[in-house]
Amino acid sequence: MSDSLDLSGQTVIMTPVVRLLLLPFLLSIAAGKDLEEKKGPFENTVLDVPEGTLVPYPVYQFQVTHPHINGFLLSGEGKEVEDIKISSDGWLYLERPLDWSRVPYYLLQVKAMADNEVVDGPISVTINVLDINNNAPYFNQSSYAAMVRENRPAGVPFTRVFALDQDDPDSPNAQLRYTLVSQIPNKNNILLFQIDPNTGEVSTTEQGALTLRARGGIQYGRGEEHTVDALKKKFNDYCSAPKIPFEENPFFTCVERAEMRRRNVNPLEDPDYTLFVRVQDLAGASETALSGNTRVHIVVQQNQWVNPGPIIIKEHIKGQYPRVIAKVQSNDPDAIYKVVQKERELKFPFQIRENGDILLTEELDREDKDMYILVVFAKDNHDRDVDPPMEIQVLVEDVNDNAPVCGQEESVFEVQEDEPVGSLVGNLTAHDDDQAGTLNAQLTYAIVSQHPATSPNAFSIDDFGRIQALRMLRRKDEQIYNIIVRVSDSDFNTECKVLIKVIDVNNELPVFEKTEYGSHTLAEDAPVGLTVVTIRASDADDPDSGSSLIEFHISAGNDEEVFAVETDGKGVGHLVIAKPLDFESFPTYKLQIDARNPEPLMKGLEYGSDSTAFVSVSVTNVDEAPEFSLDILDVTVPENTTKGSVLLTVEAKDPEGKEISFKMDGDTRGWLEIDAATGQIRTKTQLDREIQETLDVTVTAYEKENPEMSSERVVHVRLLDVNDNVPKLIEDQAFICIQNPKPVLVKAQDSDSAPFSQPFTFTFAHGKKSPNWDLQMVDDSTAELRLKKKTTEDKTFKLPISIKDNAGMGVTHLFTVQVCNCTELGYCYMAPDAVGFKMGLGGTIGLLASILGLCVIIFIVVIKCSNKGGKKKGLTEEGETNAMM
Repeated sequence: MSDSLDLSGQTVIMTPVVRLLLLPFLLSIAAGKDLEEKKGPFENTVLDVPEGTLVPYPVYQFQVTHPHINGFLLSGEGKEVEDIKISSDGWLYLERPLDWSRVPYYLLQVKAMADNEVVDGPISVTINVLDINNNAPYFNQSSYAAMVRENRPAGVPFTRVFALDQDDPDSPNAQLRYTLVSQIPNKNNILLFQIDPNTGEVSTTEQGALTLRARGGIQYGRGEEHTVDALKKKFNDYCSAPKIPFEENPFFTCVERAEMRRRNVNPLEDPDYTLFVRVQDLAGASETALSGNTRVHIVVQQNQWVNPGPIIIKEHIKGQYPRVIAKVQSNDPDAIYKVVQKERELKFPFQIRENGDILLTEELDREDKDMYILVVFAKDNHDRDVDPPMEIQVLVEDVNDNAPVCGQEESVFEVQEDEPVGSLVGNLTAHDDDQAGTLNAQLTYAIVSQHPATSPNAFSIDDFGRIQALRMLRRKDEQIYNIIVRVSDSDFNTECKVLIKVIDVNNELPVFEKTEYGSHTLAEDAPVGLTVVTIRASDADDPDSGSSLIEFHISAGNDEEVFAVETDGKGVGHLVIAKPLDFESFPTYKLQIDARNPEPLMKGLEYGSDSTAFVSVSVTNVDEAPEFSLDILDVTVPENTTKGSVLLTVEAKDPEGKEISFKMDGDTRGWLEIDAATGQIRTKTQLDREIQETLDVTVTAYEKENPEMSSERVVHVRLLDVNDNVPKLIEDQAFICIQNPKPVLVKAQDSDSAPFSQPFTFTFAHGKKSPNWDLQMVDDSTAELRLKKKTTEDKTFKLPISIKDNAGMGVTHLFTVQVCNCTELGYCYMAPDAVGFKMGLGGTIGLLASILGLCVIIFIVVIKCSNKGGKKKGLTEEGETNAMM
């Protein structure tokens, strides 16, 4: 082909020079490894082409099948599409490299031509220009200037650098990352600044927050002018040297120059620190990432807004109030100061002056409050913060102004007699409201007096209030000791009362009044809680101590824990029935009852036979009703259970072994029966869950000889659904108006429950499609029947519709649709003659006789046709179905 079409649609003749230039391009296509990937049918196409390719660059070849196509016409919007050409054999190629930043995509149209006629197309071609990383990021400023105050918290940004990249912002080519390259000066190789790699925000490091210092300067208070005269006055306040004119005083001129330099510092010309910052694209994760650089010049400013706390003040300081306890200085010399309390307390004895002096207005009491938190604000005339709010802690230092206090008005301790020397009696507790952990709250203890007195004293106490016995105590000697203990701190003392009781040791055994309490007879139905016998025991220990308390325990013979002993601990016990008696299980009991103290016996002493008693119990038989083996009788069976099947066998027995029978009541349906001898419950007829899903029957077990002795249980029977019902039409006929053939709804229902009911499937019989009707599902139980072809005359259709349930079970139903002319009210129209015609009695009889005769003739014809051996077959079922549809 020698012709080529330009983008304007005009045909140009390809010169030999052009062919020569395109030759390398064509050869590169022929030798390309991805040649087949760049070919495709003549259809709408989306292509991705990287920017900056060598040209000519083959993009895509459209392959056509029409034999007469001998060229293509390329068109598009904008002058930029001149970069793209198409050859006569369908190759789309670039004449000039694409540039994403200039045109990110091209929208073209291509027509296939036979000479000058369009044979195929146009098709749309979208060329997405793929960005390559060919733009280095750059900062919006070649250098930045910033101020940072001393003690600025680490990680809080004080300035930010910002870079741009001309590459695709949605690609990694424009994903930027900032790094801090170096810091000048950098003493000891410690960085004082850091940069957020994603945002470019610059902040101090932990070390920078601690070590950054501003150039020295003069501090000015609120209302002071920053003038030479003010500087001279401050110089005189600090330097009382011989009077020398300021202009001739080298010290003053040095201070003046330093102050002027500090006040008028230019970060770009005279920075304290210079940071070199780099930005890289590709998130800095590639060695081929492109980069840009900038500088950040930083001047450190004085931070006079320094927290003076914590402030420590002794409580109860005497003297004149208010008094200055601290001072704050804002970085704004014209700041207005305000102090408030952080906690919501009624008392707040602090104020602040215009010059930042913090005042205490009254004495403090540590026992009332040991710490205050002051919040100091520095604001301008519009009540805006010029410095961040400052929290200052005020700690109240303790002085010894509280005497020790006894823990109780009188402390009471108990100690057993005959305890060894050194035994612990108890710990006396006292407290001091002065600050814990200081000498002001350190207490010492000493026994001042003991009553009755002994020589030496019977007790000792150490510096922590621990009281110990210095001798073996005997209750018969003394039962109570009264002690006075002095509790002291470094300046005050208090006397505390202590009462020590010597309690009896358990050296006496509990003894029954008798060890045999005879035999007792109980009826089997004796009530629970009935007292069988009352038992008694005594203990010679002190009646006011735990050693004399008596507990009764049944240690043997109490099978099934049928009996128990109730007692108040004072030696009287009542043997009672704790559980129902059962003659058949345990007709007799031989109970052993032990009397015991809750306190342990004195060493070497053991319980003997005097602390044990015996009781014999005989149980007499009582006729009892039969007992069922189970309290709950539930059974679940499918509704199609075979007649005569055993659903459940009810088990019961008579405690006395008498013969029993069963009967059943409550079966209103007559579905079940019970075997009186075995208790088997069987089905008597077919069950039907759709009639009744659950039924409760009462089974009675009774003694044959004495039917009044009986027990009852309710048997719950639940029927499980089976798929024994098919979906049925709710209505089997409908009509459609010829004038407005709206679809009709076919609805079905199924008596079964899930999963044997909905959703239903609606289809025409045998799965056939109808040329006249369309059947579509609406919901789980409804289908929509729509007439495809509009008819011009009244006609009745009988449509065989197969309806199946969710389990696939169903039958075919005939659904009658009358297509008719309709009245204005939307009902089928009937001619007036058909409605108004009436026959008399004679006419009616004649008509009936004619109909009867016609039926006889038809019957004879049918008989003869059936005897012809099938020479002529009627319409098959399928043919009839097709005829109806």
